[in-house]
Amino acid sequence: MEKRGKIKQNLYSLIVTGLVGFIYFYINLPAINIHSEDFYGFIMLLCLVYTGCMIFLGGAKTHSVKEFILFSWKQVKLPFIVFVAIVAVTAVGYLFGLVIFRASAYSSLMPITTGDFTEDVAEISMDQIPMLDEDSANTLANRKLGELSDLVSQFVVSDTSAQINYKARPVRVTYLHYESFFKWWSNRSDGIPAYMIVDMVTQDVNVVRLEEGIKYSPSEYFNRDLYRHLRFNYPTAIFENVNFEIDEEGVPYWVASVVEKRIGLFNGDDVQGVVLLNAVTGECVYHDVADVPTWVDRVYSAGLVVNQYNYYGRYHNGFFNSLFTQSDCTTATTGYNYIAMNDDVYLYTGITSISGDRGNIGFILVNQRTKDARYYSCAGAEEYSAMSSAEGAVQQFSYDATFPLLLNISDQPTYFMALKDAAGLVKMYAMVNVQQYQIVAAGNSVRQCQENYHELLIDNQVIEDDRAQKDGMQGGMNGDASPEGISGENGGTGAENTRESPEEEPGIEEYEKIDGTVGEIRTAVVENNTCYFVSISEMESERYFMLRADENLEAVLLNEGDTVELYYLPGEGTERIVKAKLGKIIRDVGTQEASEETR
Repeated sequence: MEKRGKIKQNLYSLIVTGLVGFIYFYINLPAINIHSEDFYGFIMLLCLVYTGCMIFLGGAKTHSVKEFILFSWKQVKLPFIVFVAIVAVTAVGYLFGLVIFRASAYSSLMPITTGDFTEDVAEISMDQIPMLDEDSANTLANRKLGELSDLVSQFVVSDTSAQINYKARPVRVTYLHYESFFKWWSNRSDGIPAYMIVDMVTQDVNVVRLEEGIKYSPSEYFNRDLYRHLRFNYPTAIFENVNFEIDEEGVPYWVASVVEKRIGLFNGDDVQGVVLLNAVTGECVYHDVADVPTWVDRVYSAGLVVNQYNYYGRYHNGFFNSLFTQSDCTTATTGYNYIAMNDDVYLYTGITSISGDRGNIGFILVNQRTKDARYYSCAGAEEYSAMSSAEGAVQQFSYDATFPLLLNISDQPTYFMALKDAAGLVKMYAMVNVQQYQIVAAGNSVRQCQENYHELLIDNQVIEDDRAQKDGMQGGMNGDASPEGISGENGGTGAENTRESPEEEPGIEEYEKIDGTVGEIRTAVVENNTCYFVSISEMESERYFMLRADENLEAVLLNEGDTVELYYLPGEGTERIVKAKLGKIIRDVGTQEASEETR
């Protein structure tokens, strides 16, 4: 009888433990893998539940603590031994993974080679320069969703988007979430009907409608939940990062990186392969990291790449060197960005001394598909100093700079960044020379910014003067006040924009003339030049024409109420500010015409 009761006690304890384990596994999805800390936590939980059930169902009738301990020990001897063994294995696993013992293994996780910047990083065409960061791309996607009456009430745009190369264009792809459980319930049979592609160059947002909706995503419930579907198909895999990408035909996939622990039991994360999950059908295919399709761009996450470099930078000369002498110890800066090259996406981050000074000693580019990592020695400003320099160049507008993108401009490592207003919209662009961060150019378009930056490089003797000699270079001093005498500037707030050949000089038909009464005059110092921002009273829109004093000498004589004649290139500048040339001034007092001929 006692034996039957013992069997029943064990059976009930196992049933309760199994039920609790199933619920925990279904919700938390731990990997069944000895290299996963979650697995050990899962086993320890099962031991505790089983122990509690055995004690509760044992019906202990004891009269002292000693008797209760002896009774409990008889009931739970086996699970207790398992529990203690797990604790011991976990402790030993962590011990063998301590960096003090394995500094060489940590520093070897990411092989680093030295590269030549001008050879490895080609000058990028202006129509390939990505102008949006993730926040700006998400803002545009949300605005686009607001225009779609059939989607906006049911879905929301994901907070994250992945930068990829799609048909040789740098884009960000983002997916939609169900707005709530009830909206999932009403739409679950059709799935999510679309995703969005944000062109990082043109800032266009394309809504891609699918013939069959996305059925597997993070906002799904039950067995169609993305992470649950992955875990049920790969119960032993340790997933480090899951990205939303599309192949060259526009088919949506989830790219799940599978990691292995290369140091001890729980340390030394590195990617061993990826699972490609078709977001529509749920079909899963595993690829070793060497066999990943070339259309996949994000295998190694930014966090993994930065951590592996930091291990190399700190410990390649040994653990104790990193504590005491710190000879040649470096670390990645606190931010990073992405560069599209050779149909792959590279992560860029600056490298600085471990002492935490405000300068970079170089930077690395890491291919996020292959983990090919190259270091480039280039002492200069760290990214946040460059951002401050760019913001200072247009401080009158109170714009915020995005984290820089590293570009090759005129064979010079150059920080490129967008300047955003308080609403998060891109208004201007800036370029800062990495090695001489006092060289700052800004412009209302990327082309203006690049041309202004090229001028500054010449003026500061960083590169040779390759400007062609053109007529009309003395604009603002003498000559014809018509557009034929206006030099080939496009606007912006950087250096003068000289075109590369006389054939590119804009003709008279390209300029527009405007005349009217000066309504308001504001001044600001831009790139060490005084600029006058003039509004015309007759214009319905609030627009200012920017006149640089060094190019329009008579601008210093302007008064409110004067009648002026201005020339500008249509399509240049922003909605509120456009660079212009001063033609004639007609004084408000008297009828004398002060014809000042400037270019």
